[in-house]
Amino acid sequence: MLKVLFLLLIHVSLISNTLESKISNMIVIGFDGYEISKDNKIFDYPFGGVILFDKNIKNPKQLEKLIFKLKMFSKSKLLVCIDEEGGLVSRLGKVESFVKTPSAKEIGLGREEDAKVHYEKMAIMLKNLGINCNLAPIVDMAVNPKNRVIVKNKRSFSKNPQKVNKYASIFIKQMNKKGVLSVLKHFPGHGSSIGDSHAGFVDVSDSWSTKELIPFELLIKDNLAQIIMTAHIYNKNIDEKYPATLSYKTNHQMLRVGLGFEGVLMSDDLQMGAISKNYTLRDSLKLAINSGVDLLLFANQMSKPVSVKELVDIIKELVDSKEIELKRIDEANKRIEKLKRGLK
Repeated sequence: MLKVLFLLLIHVSLISNTLESKISNMIVIGFDGYEISKDNKIFDYPFGGVILFDKNIKNPKQLEKLIFKLKMFSKSKLLVCIDEEGGLVSRLGKVESFVKTPSAKEIGLGREEDAKVHYEKMAIMLKNLGINCNLAPIVDMAVNPKNRVIVKNKRSFSKNPQKVNKYASIFIKQMNKKGVLSVLKHFPGHGSSIGDSHAGFVDVSDSWSTKELIPFELLIKDNLAQIIMTAHIYNKNIDEKYPATLSYKTNHQMLRVGLGFEGVLMSDDLQMGAISKNYTLRDSLKLAINSGVDLLLFANQMSKPVSVKELVDIIKELVDSKEIELKRIDEANKRIEKLKRGLK
């Protein structure tokens, strides 16, 4: 195993601070297995971050070892991401040895003091494992009781925006104390939808309202929004053509100009049905980056795995053909590097 890691490190070191390395820094990738394998094409090229799922997690000792080697493999500071919201969406809570956290709905019905305790325990666990980026909290509001993805799965703190802000703030501050980044999900708000964007197209044109922006707005004003994740939802009242993840009107005009967000914008998984069933890989990459997305998430969970090199090659060709401006790649990297400077 050490020999494999050594060879991979040599390969990565040959890629200097080129356009390719800047592009690879924008990619967060998922992979199969409990360890780094030379047979896994994912590890043929450097990347900016990884996302861990059940398929990567056996027990604390195994996971610590995997994360240590992933960080050694990375040429620069690596974002080690996980979906650890609590409740049903808990990659670690399913394993007996790890801390189990109540759902956001349960937390939102309880006392602030209890929320602080639960999220402090979660943050300590993540820090000790070497995980530095938690794809949580959910700041979608529980406005539609029929919503299967967020509301019925108890992933929202409340339908009240101030209450969502209060408990999300507790979550983020507890993570920050332990050096763990938080990712606010899912802009501009997924709580009014009925469909599931994992499976296909989701239209919220008749259900979404501007009040769903309030938690994002409050957290941005309080400097608690380090990373925001996009939603794969379509709203013709915001953008008549594109879903949020691919929408310049949503990601630049609404989020950056309108709400003043200066942090890192991360896509939801670009292999989810709402995107992959309606756009080619090339088009989804071009549109996402041009819309203002800085980190591109490919979980390799829901469709044929894609390698980092394949993604880098496509994006480089888009830059070479002037379909993506080089300054957009540089802009994304400046935000990502600023974010990573605080990582340990």
